[in-house]
Amino acid sequence: MESTPLRARVCIGMVALGALCSMHTLPSTHTPWWAVALLAALYAGGERLSGSFYPVLLAGAFLLPPSAAALVAVPGALIAPVGGRPQSLRRVWRASQLAVAVWPAAWVYRLLGERDAVVAADFPHVLVHAGAAVLAFCVVLTVLDGGILALAERRPLRRTWHELFLRSLAPIAVHGLAGLMMAVLWRSPYGPVSALLVLLPMCVSWWAFAQYHREHAAHQATIRALVQAVDIKDGYTRGHSERVGRATMMIARELGLADERVEVLRFAGILHDVGKLGVPTRLLRKNGPLTPEERRVIELHPEYGHEMVRGISFLGEARAAVLHHHERLDGTGYPYGLSGSQIPESARVVAVADAFDAMTSTRSYSRARPVSVALRELEKCAGSQFDPRMVGALARAVDQHGWHPAVTTDETAVPALHPQVAGAPGAPR
Repeated sequence: MESTPLRARVCIGMVALGALCSMHTLPSTHTPWWAVALLAALYAGGERLSGSFYPVLLAGAFLLPPSAAALVAVPGALIAPVGGRPQSLRRVWRASQLAVAVWPAAWVYRLLGERDAVVAADFPHVLVHAGAAVLAFCVVLTVLDGGILALAERRPLRRTWHELFLRSLAPIAVHGLAGLMMAVLWRSPYGPVSALLVLLPMCVSWWAFAQYHREHAAHQATIRALVQAVDIKDGYTRGHSERVGRATMMIARELGLADERVEVLRFAGILHDVGKLGVPTRLLRKNGPLTPEERRVIELHPEYGHEMVRGISFLGEARAAVLHHHERLDGTGYPYGLSGSQIPESARVVAVADAFDAMTSTRSYSRARPVSVALRELEKCAGSQFDPRMVGALARAVDQHGWHPAVTTDETAVPALHPQVAGAPGAPR
């Protein structure tokens, strides 16, 4: 949204106008302003603490008239920190979309005849009607977020809506349940104080969750910095790490691995060559054949890489892949000569992805091979160098999703194939 297109600005203006319309009945409604002010303050504090603090907004939808419930989100959204520019436009968008989303949620809850359900604590019926209100809130947020992304970034509208809805439904449902608990306690004989006491441990848990995400983001930033350092040092393989990460992810998904492992294996593919930071640049950029001594130095890069990442517990099995991605099934690989099932599964996945991208990318010492030729070469080496299961998974994934090879150096300057590459897929360099 940094250079927001005119059509996106028009959309933001229309949503802002809709937010104002949702609050036009405020003067004519019996609005408990002290409750609006308290909920708005809670929401503003929660936004600064942990980001999207929807329980307070949804509690407002269960407790207040629709126009007043829409107002709860506005002050906090207008003062909350935002990422990217223009900040003022982003704040207006955030405040407007939340107000427009809360308003129908409050109306759905009231139209179902449950205005006093939080007072009576009429379970389980109140859960059904509150669930309908939460669903309305989620749908409106999805429609608005998907629409602005489609307008600002030209994303496919239907797919964006589908992905956003599936990703946000479960978290918003949990927030809705917390909001209902707040509303019931708010209307109980113990009053709003009891709702605030329940909210406190929730705030702590959300803060801890936000800290986890910040740590996750910090790890990703560290990974990006390491990869950029490798790309700068070894210009001939620029982009190789990201492509190996993508191929590794394709193999992992084809194998049916859990999403958490797919992400870890993607990190393994991205970081597999980080140990090249410990290898002299003159060897990485050498155009001629490597001497045996130079080859032994380059073959140290998996161990260098493992030393660099061993303290990053977040990487899990990716660390073993960094260390063993040059092992071979027949036991003739390095650094330890492991064979068969002794080689960690993650390393066997990365080995195939690494060799595939190496063969389909043009470098200073090798010209790119067609994708079909590279796959046939992998199949030829399956069982001796590569795990046949991983090779088959890559072939199926490429057949289904395709692959776009990259030129990583000037093709006109490519000499004859480097001996270490011409004879062995996935050889070091």
